[in-house]
Parts: sequence; structure tokens; C-alpha cells
Amino acid sequence: MASTDLTGRIALVTGGAQGLGEGMAYALAAAGARVVIADIQDDLGGKLAETLGADHGFVRLDVTDDASWSAAVASTVERFGGLDVVVNNAGVEITSLLIDLDPEDARKTFDINVIGASLGLKHAFRAMRPGGAAGRGGAVVNIASVAATIAFPGIAMYSASKSAIDRLTRVAAMESGKLGYGVRVNCVYPGLVPNRMGAALADDVARIGLFGSPQEAVEAVVALTPSGRLATTEDIAAAVVFLASDSSAFVNGAGLAVDGGMGM
Repeated sequence: MASTDLTGRIALVTGGAQGLGEGMAYALAAAGARVVIADIQDDLGGKLAETLGADHGFVRLDVTDDASWSAAVASTVERFGGLDVVVNNAGVEITSLLIDLDPEDARKTFDINVIGASLGLKHAFRAMRPGGAAGRGGAVVNIASVAATIAFPGIAMYSASKSAIDRLTRVAAMESGKLGYGVRVNCVYPGLVPNRMGAALADDVARIGLFGSPQEAVEAVVALTPSGRLATTEDIAAAVVFLASDSSAFVNGAGLAVDGGMGM
């Protein structure tokens, strides 16, 4: 029977120093993986790695920079002896009505959310494919969003970037299969989580006049969710562990909605 036991596997989590990434790091470690926190936040990332224990580590990674990816993956393989899982989690959300769109904010959103994940796939494939530095296949889990499947006002650029993650995931899975890389590629669509990013979004959509208050914005999201609540970090992290594990061995090029039915 397939298992979610990740003992012996090495997992790199981008944006892993806080928020959803931190929760994913804890969940992957609990499943037995050795986890590498990859982030630009040296202090937070280093402290989390220390908290996880000696079998885990931190690498500085700017996901928008190709050379930074090369160095982070090389360091991970050298220190831990391989690379089996890459979680492309790093992302930003900058709330704005389309009528007020700032091109620089839009470029930043796509640079981090889309280019960052694309470079993650590039370097995961290069390391994991036969003949690569790790060379034993593996799994990539991209983090999209329920925003890719619904029309929620104020987050057009974020929604567009996460829709791109959906397509990117499917093309990457096909390329990996056709070229024999042995790497499965899937994505997760998280629902709204009441963490720092989620709270900031609620504040922002109220500030620009879409809702009367942040609480009203949250209540609107819950009202759209058949499960009747917001997502938790643990909900999302469990999905990542599943997609990284042998329990999902025949799941490839798929998007897993963990949104309580909001995006159905």
C-alpha cells in the first residue's frame, strides 16, 4: 500500500521561512523528509531550520534569480546528497483595482509568482532527471490559489499569476514525461488562510472600498465556501505531503483544490 512516509527524501521549500511555507516545512519534516528552507529571509529561515533540527537546513534563495537557484540546488545536493521534492511556494499578492493598476507591482507579482516557479521547475528538472546532480526523479509541487479558479475583485494580477501556475504545472508534467525525467509535477489551489497574507488581503480589499470592513471580506469568502470556514495551514501542508509522497504516485499534471469547495 502506498504511503506518505518521506523518510530518506530531501525536500526544498521556497518561501519556507514563514506562512504557508513554514507549515509545509513542518509537515514534510514530520513525514520524515529532510527539509531545506529556501528564502531571502536569512534570520527567519535559519531559525526555522534550527528548530526543525540538525537533519534540516537553510539556503538563501531569490526565486527570481537564475544563479541563485543554481547555487541553492547545488548546495542542497552537496550537503544532503540529493534532491527529491521541490515545493514552489514563494509568492506575493498586491491588491489593486484594475483601474489603479501599477505596472511595477504587476511585474513584481509575475516575476516572483510565475518566473520564480518556472525557474524552480528548470532547476528541479536539471537536478532530478537521469544524469542530473540528484538523478533519481522526484516530485515538484507548485502552489497556485483558489484565486486561479474564481473571480474575486481586487486581485486581478495575483489571480492571473496563479492561473499561469496551473498551465505551467500541466506543461511541465508533460515535458517531464515525454523526456523521461521521472519527475511528477502537480499543484495545489489553497483557499484563503487567516495568516499574515490572508489578513493583509482582507485589510486591502476593505481599504479600496470593495467591502465595508476586513471582517466583512472574510465573511464573504466563508459564505462562498461550502465547507463553511477558512482553510488552515495544516490543510494545505497535508496536501503538499500527499503530492510529494508515493500515495500520489500516479497523480501527475493535476491541480488539487484545498479550498473547501469555494472554487468548484
